[in-house]
Amino acid sequence: MQQSNRYIIGFILVLCVLIGGLLAGASRVLGPAQQKSIELETKTQILAAVRSLVDVPQGADVLAIYDQRIASIVVNYDGEEVTQDSKGKSVVAEEVNIAGNYKLPPQERLYPVFRLVDENDESKVEAYILPVYGNGLWDKIWGYVALDASLEIITGTSFDHKAETPGLGQRIATHEIQERFIGKKIFDENGKLVSVMMMKGEHGGGQSSIDYYKEDPHRVDGMSGATLTGNGVNAMMKSYLLGYRNYFKKLMASAKSVAATQ
Repeated sequence: MQQSNRYIIGFILVLCVLIGGLLAGASRVLGPAQQKSIELETKTQILAAVRSLVDVPQGADVLAIYDQRIASIVVNYDGEEVTQDSKGKSVVAEEVNIAGNYKLPPQERLYPVFRLVDENDESKVEAYILPVYGNGLWDKIWGYVALDASLEIITGTSFDHKAETPGLGQRIATHEIQERFIGKKIFDENGKLVSVMMMKGEHGGGQSSIDYYKEDPHRVDGMSGATLTGNGVNAMMKSYLLGYRNYFKKLMASAKSVAATQ
């Protein structure tokens, strides 16, 4: 019996070593491919927020289009550009862990800024694309909101989710819902950042839903049966846009200064 136990224990140990080695090898081999896949997905979502401004044909080289049209930086809560972390390591916008940052107080987060530049003039910014992150009904929701060069009007959105209800809250990932935000304003007439609210209830869907709040710059039609997901989108957008408020102020002040000298 003693030999039998030793045999079993030895077999298990050898098996664990072999499996561990195989998993480590697989991770080493597949790691670069997985990272490439994550990079492609992230950059595709960023470009999706400005799909009305950038043509990305089916089968196109998304990474090449991204490299040509997107210039990125990272800012802090005070609107100052951040180039290095506390250890002196370079900070890259595409590598900022938005989910990890969400766990921090807003004042301690890093805020990536993705600037869509003119394909013929890199100094000309056509839109600012900002990540947003929050809580849906069942789990996390996230996405990107694109603002025009004035930082006042939404030119596009791209939302996704982890576990919202099929046919209801999951609709935030559809173009139909996302396009309701285009043309809406994030500042009121007094210059206060109020964001855009998805309302309760839905009025026909499609163009009918866009037309229902056509005259209201700060409201969009809701999703039938998904009020709580809509509330999550509202909280997510306002929270993150407020995190960029000081950056907006600095850009606007700079734009006014330049205009005054011309």
